[in-house]
Amino acid sequence: MNFRDLVILYEKKKKEFGDKSYRYISELLQEAKKLHKRDWLKAPTPNRDHEQSWRAFKGKNLEKLIQYIITKEVEGLGLKVINGNNLERSRSLSKELSQVKRNLSIDYGEFGLHLPDVDIIIYDPKNCKVLAAISSKVTLRERIAQTGYWKLKLLQDEATEHIKVYFITPDEDGTLILKKPTKKGRAIVEIDTDGSYVMSEAKIEESDKVKMFDKFIDDLKKISKEE
Repeated sequence: MNFRDLVILYEKKKKEFGDKSYRYISELLQEAKKLHKRDWLKAPTPNRDHEQSWRAFKGKNLEKLIQYIITKEVEGLGLKVINGNNLERSRSLSKELSQVKRNLSIDYGEFGLHLPDVDIIIYDPKNCKVLAAISSKVTLRERIAQTGYWKLKLLQDEATEHIKVYFITPDEDGTLILKKPTKKGRAIVEIDTDGSYVMSEAKIEESDKVKMFDKFIDDLKKISKEE
């Protein structure tokens, strides 16, 4: 089981559900888990814990799948998409990506410049200006407080205060479903981030900050025009 297998599963969903295929990401992951276990059983990890192996695979590849889903439309706006790990780990970046890295970095004074922990970065290749930094997890509890922290840090510098910080999630624990009573994760989204986009079959009480995933590209168009 590898990332390409996830893409094949997604393309099948797309043929079946069209523009609504994003609602079935959790269903897709359940299908992928069965395939992953089939392959895992052929060569189990030393501690023989499939759940642990699956969680690692799912976390790493969900962000790649979301990047795959949005890339074509983002590039249609004249923007580019890159995985955050490519900036963090690469020692020999192109001039363009080196500038993107500089434009996203947070200044910790005497402790140096450091990149925020984000999964997907959207930038304008004409000037390497970063427009959006995106975290993507299956549930909010995995990283939403950290996402709020990065937004606050980016706001502290004129060079980075314009960068939108988003969270994209299937929201499998239902944190975002209700506006009131508000769960802690939703409160963080509403106050400390620029918003979250939900890939779920559930009916979400939407707001200016919490929306279904199909609103993402339209919102990106707006910030692109503003910039």
